[in-house]
Order: sequence, then structure tokens, then C-alpha cells
Amino acid sequence: MRIPDNSEKSILKFKEQNPECNIADLNYIANHSLEYLQENNLDFLVFPQKFEKDKGVDENSMVFSIIDEKIKTGNIMGFVGRNSTQLTISSRFAKDDKNDYFLHYMLQKVFSINILKFDQTPNKENIWDFLLYLFPYYLKKAYSQGMYKAYKREEYNDANIKGTIDVKRHIIQNIPFMGKIAYNTREHSYNNNITQLIRHTIEHIKTHQFGSGILTSDSEVRDIVSKFVFVTNETYNKNSCQKVISANLKPVPHPYFTEYLPLQKICLKILRHEKITFGKEKDKVYGLLFDGAWLWEEYLNTILKEYFIHPENKTGKGRHFLFENFQPIYPDFISKKEPISVGDAKYIPLDRQQSYSENSERATSIYYKTITYMYRFRSKNGFLIFPKQDESFFETYRIKDTDGVLKKIGLAIPQKSESFKDFSNKIKLSEGELIEAIDASATFDF
Repeated sequence: MRIPDNSEKSILKFKEQNPECNIADLNYIANHSLEYLQENNLDFLVFPQKFEKDKGVDENSMVFSIIDEKIKTGNIMGFVGRNSTQLTISSRFAKDDKNDYFLHYMLQKVFSINILKFDQTPNKENIWDFLLYLFPYYLKKAYSQGMYKAYKREEYNDANIKGTIDVKRHIIQNIPFMGKIAYNTREHSYNNNITQLIRHTIEHIKTHQFGSGILTSDSEVRDIVSKFVFVTNETYNKNSCQKVISANLKPVPHPYFTEYLPLQKICLKILRHEKITFGKEKDKVYGLLFDGAWLWEEYLNTILKEYFIHPENKTGKGRHFLFENFQPIYPDFISKKEPISVGDAKYIPLDRQQSYSENSERATSIYYKTITYMYRFRSKNGFLIFPKQDESFFETYRIKDTDGVLKKIGLAIPQKSESFKDFSNKIKLSEGELIEAIDASATFDF
């Protein structure tokens, strides 16, 4: 069964199109929070693994809801199912039921995937492969915080005693006494359970048919992989994989190395061969889902990163404050050059003028936050970028009695494409229009 994001469809139509579908399975998934589904189902994966409430999706959000015999979807895309019932949520820009080129293209851009064939007709193997392809993305995110360092218990037997004497080991190893003392220390080390887990995952991916491409297609990934291989070489043993897995069943508790937690989860799933199952476990929910708003923002960053800073509220990178030393803020985009422009990514249709009531949360979400950022950065230029069918869209709104302007920019998403390659070529022209406009005028006067 299929349905686009941000749409609704009657249960009756689903039954007409799919007589064998089990509505009870859909009801089991509907109206439950993402947090609940993730906690109770190992084969239920959602990306990103940390949600941003101001983006409209958080732990309490639902994959879809069923109200008054209608299925209603939001920004979540991908597929979800229970037993033999499966629901695919495509992007609303999908050409047809089988070719969701837009979602496919964003995934390739964001995750730097060049060989993935993710056509939203999922089977066990291509979804399993997708976990492997996610590894470089999360490896880079984790390494951006530095090499993981943790306390590790070490055993020594020499004359340079600097820890706790191990009496039992000393008696076994040093009688008759030859000047050595057996002792234990607790010291920081790059060679620890987390880095060993990452090393075992690297070695496992190398055995995959596309393993060399996954780990070597990106120069940054190659460099990071070599660093993890170097720090773990001293104690790495391919036969200790199960021991390393057991040592990592407890999540990373570190308050600084926060990006290692999702990487740890991906590594465990890869090494434990936890695939997305299809009816294997009765009554279990499975799925692979993406927050469309997050994916759209990260995709835009791949286009605009040369011209704009992209703050990250999950890591604190690029953090600013609204007031003196408190109330951190994270505009989606801040221009690197003067005059400053600030912008927001919106995965909603904005190609028409619409007025909202004075207390409307919708207006706060769409307009007011960006205007606040403009005031904070003394900027006269704000913009909102959204996906637009077929044709690019540029419109300017002047903020009354000020010099400020707010621009709506619609990036054209091709609807008439004969193949994924054709779609890619056409959307690259749309990206070129956007970059050309930004490069030609810092004030966005189109």
C-alpha cells in the first residue's frame, strides 16, 4: 500500500485497492509515537535518530494517524509494516508509485551514496545494504567530535609501578623475584570498546561485495578509517567480535561524544545482522523511515555549504544566542559574507500568499522565527526555501515600515522525468539557478 507524505486517504480506498490488507495491523502502528515504536521494536529505524522539535517532528510525532476512517501522513517518509501488511510513504513529488526519484536523490546527496538502489520497493537485501551505506555518514558525524577516548583497565608487569599492585598475578608471574611488579592501571585510551566496535564494523563491511566502494569513495572517510585501524591495531582480533558486541550492548554514556551513540547503534545492527524483517517475527513492527523536513534541510546544505554556515543544534556547532549568554538559537543558514542573510528550510508548499491569525502557531513557525533571526543578526535579508513542483519560484515580501525583506524561494522539483538519471540532470539545473542567484546578489534581489 502506498500514500504520499502530508496527505490523507480513506481506509475504504485502501481496501478496494488491496483486498488482502489487514487494517488491524495498520491500526496497531497508527496514532503511536515514534518513541514508543522505537522502544518496542528493534527493527524499526528512524533517521535522524535525534529529533528537533522546532522542525515539526519529535519523539511524540506519529508515522501516520487514523481518524474517522482516514489515514493521514505528515513529514515522515519511507516504509513501515507489521506482519504481512506494509505501507510505503513516498514523497509528494514522486512521479508514480514506483519511482520516488526525489527521495532517492536527497538520500544520495545527504548520505553521499553513489551505488544505492533504493527505489522504495524494499526487500531484505537492499534495506540491509542501506545500513552499510549509512555507516560512513555516521562515522564522519562521530569523528567530527574527535577520536573517542575512554578509561580502560590495563595490566602491566614491570619495574615502573604506577597503579594498584595485583598480588595474585604478581605471585604467579614474579616468583622468584626478578625486579618486576604486577600492577593494574585505569587510564584514558583511544583503544577501547567503542573504537574496537567501529574497527570490527569496518572489517565486516570490507567483506561486502561493495565494501571497498563504501569505505573508499570519500577521501575523508578513507582518512578516518585509517585512523581507527591505527589506534585499534594493537589489540584487534577478528575472533573477538562477539566479545566486543557484548561490551557495547550498553549505550555510550559520554556527555561530550554524543554523536557516537547513533554510530554505536548502526555498528551493532550491522555486526549482529539485524535486518529489517518481513513477517519473520509475528506482530513486530518493522520500518525504515526518514523525517522529510530534516532530509530537505540537509539536502539544501549540500547545495549551499559553500556560501552559508549551517549551525547544528544537536552538536552545538555554530551556536548563537538570542540574548546575552542565554537562549541558544540555530538558524538553518547564515551567510558567510556581508551583508548577512539568514534563512530557513521549509518542507511545506509556500508558493502562495497566505495570512494567518495573530496567535497562529503556523505563522510563528513559518515567518516570525526567521524575522527574529534577521533582527538578531542585523540583517535586512531573510529567506525561506521550499520544494516546488516543476518551476522555480521567487517572491519578495517587504516587512512594513522597515528596510527588511523576506524572500520565498521555491526550488523546482522535476515531475516529468523518464529515468532517475534524467531527474538528476534536471534538478541539477534547478540547483544551478539557486546558486547562481545567491552568487550574483548577496541581497537576493532576483
